[in-house]
Amino acid sequence: MRLNVLKDIRKVYASLNADEIRGEAWRDLNVGLLASGEDGIRRMEAFLAPPGMDELERAHALRAIHIADGATDRYDFVLCEPGIPVPRNGYLFESDETDSLPHLIVSEKEDLQLTIARTFPLFRSAVTHRIIRSTARENAMFSLVTALPNIIPSLIELPWTLGEFATDTAFLTMNQIRMALQLAAVHGREVGYGEQKGDIFAIIAAAFGWRAIARELVGHIPLGGGLIPKAAVAFAGTWVVGVGLDKAHRTGTGLTREEKRDAYAEAFAHGRESMRELTPGAPDPEALVRNVKLLS
Repeated sequence: MRLNVLKDIRKVYASLNADEIRGEAWRDLNVGLLASGEDGIRRMEAFLAPPGMDELERAHALRAIHIADGATDRYDFVLCEPGIPVPRNGYLFESDETDSLPHLIVSEKEDLQLTIARTFPLFRSAVTHRIIRSTARENAMFSLVTALPNIIPSLIELPWTLGEFATDTAFLTMNQIRMALQLAAVHGREVGYGEQKGDIFAIIAAAFGWRAIARELVGHIPLGGGLIPKAAVAFAGTWVVGVGLDKAHRTGTGLTREEKRDAYAEAFAHGRESMRELTPGAPDPEALVRNVKLLS
């Protein structure tokens, strides 16, 4: 098993393109501001680039901000003061609702989420949550699909073809490494295998532990009932890795043992309860177990 995993990791290592992630994060961003006067412009500037930011980070953020004039479609997105018509790529800026605005923008500008978060720290929480949740969902789905290939042949677009891997551990591990590179980019860190080698080694070392837990669950719950917890383990393990990396980038220290335990318990419960959402159009958990019994 370990030999197969290591072979797969070497194979996918070449497929994980750190340069591509770096390019997405370091691409130029062009944000337009539409307001009736100087005060409105200043409020939006202060929202995107607060005066308390690091000087270099704030200078970089301000370079991406422009007073919109002419065709607004030349901007990646536009913030608009209330009372001004909102263009197709625009968002209404209301200072009392700014908590929801970053989540709305990154949900509709997924291809820009890395550069938005790197440029504007206000967006980092929203983008981090999306990356961690998306990766955890992919890994949970992969665990389920590889366990039930005849029941659920294809449920989600995953980063790599399922049949390319001898082990699901390799896929889950490499997907977590991809997440680590993305989270480094979100927090403005240099991105590369050398730069994130500590994170990568820790992820690889933990992979066999998560796999053992999942295998134990599947082996001890009869009639395929362990398949759902197996997917929840993949979800929770990936979630804990993600929130740990995020905390390390923000504070310089990772999760404590107690924080890991609490985060894992919460994520495992959430992953298990989210199976309907994770498998759109698929049978419910009880039906999955019945199908496995029929096929056995």
